[in-house]
Amino acid sequence: MSKIVEGLYYTNTHEWVKVQDGFAYIGITDYAQESLGEIVFVELPEEESSLEAGEELGAIESVKAASDILSPVTGIIVEVNDELEDSPELLNEDPYENWIVKIDLESKSELHKLLNSTEYKEICE
Repeated sequence: MSKIVEGLYYTNTHEWVKVQDGFAYIGITDYAQESLGEIVFVELPEEESSLEAGEELGAIESVKAASDILSPVTGIIVEVNDELEDSPELLNEDPYENWIVKIDLESKSELHKLLNSTEYKEICE
């Protein structure tokens, strides 16, 4: 069973969101990294670009497949996790500690459309 962290928001496309100080940190779930296998490349977006919820923010390539990363929320990218460019395997080691982007969250109301940990667990079963 994949690890699911309480207190985060989830999407049915296996991204997670952690909200802290008005910013949304976005990453992929443990289920996603397990499904992808060994991650070999992460395509990161440009800082200061704007994203709409549901829009592609980047991509992940593994030895098995490539997968788009979709933004769960709308906002402006204020930071990308540059460590992933040189060490994409960090997402395999701990997908919840290694976020992909930090977004200045436009509207907290979008969070109500996302899944809580219990709802996400049901999707993964």
